[in-house]
Amino acid sequence: MEYTDTRDGSVRTDLKTAVLSGMNPATGGLYIPVTIPHLNADLLNKSYGPSFRDVAFEIAKLYCGDDIPESDLQEIIADCYPFNAPVVPVDPVTYVLELFHGPTCAFKDFGARFMARLMSYFNRGENKPLHILVATSGDTGSAVGSAFSGVEGIDVTILYPKGKISRLQEKQLSTFTGNVRALAVEGSFDDCQRLVKTAFTDTALRKKFRLSSANSINISRLLPQSFYYVYAALSVKCRSLHDNKIENPSIIVIVPSGNFGNLTSGLIAQKMGAPITGFVAATNANKTVPDWLVSGRYEPRPSIPTLSNAMDVGAPSNHERITALYTHDELKKFLASYWTDDNGTIKGITSCHERTGYIIDPHGAVGWQAWYDIRKGAMLKLMSGFPNNTENPGLTPNIPVWAQSILDNKAVGIVLETAHPAKFADTVKQAIGREPPMPDRLEKILNLPDRSIAMQNDYETFSKWLQKNLSA
Repeated sequence: MEYTDTRDGSVRTDLKTAVLSGMNPATGGLYIPVTIPHLNADLLNKSYGPSFRDVAFEIAKLYCGDDIPESDLQEIIADCYPFNAPVVPVDPVTYVLELFHGPTCAFKDFGARFMARLMSYFNRGENKPLHILVATSGDTGSAVGSAFSGVEGIDVTILYPKGKISRLQEKQLSTFTGNVRALAVEGSFDDCQRLVKTAFTDTALRKKFRLSSANSINISRLLPQSFYYVYAALSVKCRSLHDNKIENPSIIVIVPSGNFGNLTSGLIAQKMGAPITGFVAATNANKTVPDWLVSGRYEPRPSIPTLSNAMDVGAPSNHERITALYTHDELKKFLASYWTDDNGTIKGITSCHERTGYIIDPHGAVGWQAWYDIRKGAMLKLMSGFPNNTENPGLTPNIPVWAQSILDNKAVGIVLETAHPAKFADTVKQAIGREPPMPDRLEKILNLPDRSIAMQNDYETFSKWLQKNLSA
């Protein structure tokens, strides 16, 4: 499998180089496969839902087969995923894909654990440490820190926006020791991401240190997230007729979206042959991509703090990958977009709980609200010639090819629940009047001491800190 660069299509490199470098330092471009391979027909045509690990292994073989022997790859997959991704029906045409059963209770565990083991595999025999720089708007940092904790030859520096993530998220980040540390940056997630990206294009810094990324900038974080899209789509395909009496439904995946890495993984899964008819990109007030989908103009902007803080991204880096995979017109055929404000997020948590009994987190709530509104009249209104004003929360005026299946009651939705609701207990309590149960692995973290390091929002200061504190 060869990989190329979103900014220079003539680039050809192998998986090891793409993984260990994170992005192309010569261009600042992001790595993507030269071609998207197609899933094995036997996997796609099973009459029963396959296991998650089987799906993960079959997909991983397509991307790693030339670089990692199958026996080693099987060991990596088994080590990565001692947990599953349950597909939970919450109403006759809605499933919730629970992605919070990993060690840090967020979907980032699926990508981070695979990436950590891939980097460790490729880093064997190196005599200089590999330094991972990662910006986080909430859950990425803790997942990456957990995945790399104690991994020999690799250390991790996490940048997060001080005071702009939940208390529990910050506690998860600020309590690492050993080869993982967290920098509390005076700024936004976009500022953190800018510091990291600048470091990767700093020639002098890269000559001194071996640097790589663990954001969805890194292709090894992105590809394994396609595992759960394929797994969920095949599971729903097999069980839908029994659950809702709809034969061959349009499967629509509703993706809470911030930096758009998760949606990009879904697009890759669809290109590989997963039975996904379309997507809904569900965002908060940081609606750069929904606005682009409507207007065709990509206009990055400063991020806005919201209750769904992990999606507070005004300049999503994976827009670059999306446009490398699809033209604007192609994307509009199967992607709908929706945005809501904090009131809509609270409404989503309340609505989901009242109608189904399910407790959903603020990010999943944005997805739930999008799917509920689309089913309950937003798509009909749009198709009847009454588009929503893009300045107001709601469905943006783009009609995908699957729109009629909504009106014909021939569609089912998979809402991605990207984090455990206990990570946002205050917001959930505001919506439903009580806090959700807290998993033991989160409760233990609350008693650990904070170890975060204050960092100015200034590249020169950040660069000096790296040169002083990292081992060459």
